[in-house]
Amino acid sequence: RKGSRKNRSGANDHPRRMATSTGLEPLVETQISVVTNDGRLFVGTLRGFDQSSNVVLSDCQERVFDTDKGVEQVVLGLYVIRGDNLAVVGEVDEEIDSRIDLSNIRAAPLKPVVH
Repeated sequence: RKGSRKNRSGANDHPRRMATSTGLEPLVETQISVVTNDGRLFVGTLRGFDQSSNVVLSDCQERVFDTDKGVEQVVLGLYVIRGDNLAVVGEVDEEIDSRIDLSNIRAAPLKPVVH
């Protein structure tokens, strides 16, 4: 069958099935939060992803935490995050997120994720 290949277990791995098996498909066109392996936090609208779980976010911003100042929101616009750098991906409840006053939040930056 064209576009298919056998994996080590002998099952067919079609590239489209591999991408949807990441669990990202239901999140396309929704606002998500991404924590990267180096402890950075990004929020944006998931526009797409590929078989390596590289993600494309639009209207992306990085939220930089500080123990003395409020959370700084760095506007990035259209942004790509490599799949091998993803630690946690989750859906953002936009109604709740819009009610949070990030300028009043004091927190230490996240530490890098250890696998």
